[in-house]
Amino acid sequence: MNDKAPNISIDAQSLSKQFDFGDQRIAVLNDVTFRIAQGDFVVILGSSGAGKTTLLNLIGGLDRPTSGTITVDGTDLAGLDEEALSSFRSSHIGFIFQTYNLISTLTALENIQFPMKLAGCEDESLIESRSTDLLKLVGLTHRSDHLPFQMSCGEQQRAAIARALANDPPLILADEPTGNLDWSTGLEIINFLKKLSTEQQKTMVIVTHDERIVELADVTLKLNNGKMTEVAKPT
Repeated sequence: MNDKAPNISIDAQSLSKQFDFGDQRIAVLNDVTFRIAQGDFVVILGSSGAGKTTLLNLIGGLDRPTSGTITVDGTDLAGLDEEALSSFRSSHIGFIFQTYNLISTLTALENIQFPMKLAGCEDESLIESRSTDLLKLVGLTHRSDHLPFQMSCGEQQRAAIARALANDPPLILADEPTGNLDWSTGLEIINFLKKLSTEQQKTMVIVTHDERIVELADVTLKLNNGKMTEVAKPT
């Protein structure tokens, strides 16, 4: 849990990422530059293979750029070793995945508690109270003792959102968070994420094809063949 108020910003400068496949080098991102302010609700758009998920992974410190810099909350991620990077992610970044990625053998409550324990929190009363509060926040109090397979897709995604909030990170990264949901459930998830961004000043970065999310964006980043073609803000 963070003691300081969220003050996140993302600064990407000349960001490039290449992958080696046999004797070929494939450029996935090319000279991408942008800046995201605290509390922005950001949507990353682009066709399949445009580099959206790669960019999200670089922002989240799950991968390292081939060249350029990515700075999150004033910290240059490339300057951190693996242990420091893991610690930074734990305290600063929450991840929401299309496939939920809940631990199948843990209940909804235990899944939310897991990041707190992983971060080294030993205050059991704090873990219990915060996880209970987060279940209430996402409307899953009645699913506290349920395993993932006992919950609907929408309920699993709400549990995943609560887990992403466990350590009170100022930055939330979501990769196609409505991709496996029906229209009405997806809309419910979108509105909830927007509410989080507005009320808690969480910086929200979402990779999506969902036009409903674009309509709510403070900033839209468009990628095409690994290049940033547009950084748009609503007029």
